[in-house]
Amino acid sequence: MDRARFRRLVQRALRSLPPEVRDALDNVAVVIEREPSPDELRRAGVEAGDTLFGLYVGTPLTERAGYGLTLPDRIVIYQGPLERHFHPRDIPREVATTVRHELGHHFGIEDDRLDVLGLG
Repeated sequence: MDRARFRRLVQRALRSLPPEVRDALDNVAVVIEREPSPDELRRAGVEAGDTLFGLYVGTPLTERAGYGLTLPDRIVIYQGPLERHFHPRDIPREVATTVRHELGHHFGIEDDRLDVLGLG
């Protein structure tokens, strides 16, 4: 899939969020990368054989105090792993799930709870 189409899928996933969630995304940059770097894999605790579809880099809202004049938090969506792991017809749904999963981390939700919510 070309980069522009993948970017539109991420944008569609963001537009589909409830307004109150979108309004809470102040100072958050959502970016698309082809592949995670070795450093990003380590940061995410990804073990050999596992796949990283997205990564939240920042301080969750639940842990902030005196959080001014900082760079934006980042949500990174990795195009390559999503394309390799899922059938093309499933990629739009999986992109949306990945975006919501990483946003969950921004809001302070841990992986085990995201799994219960169907965003694992």
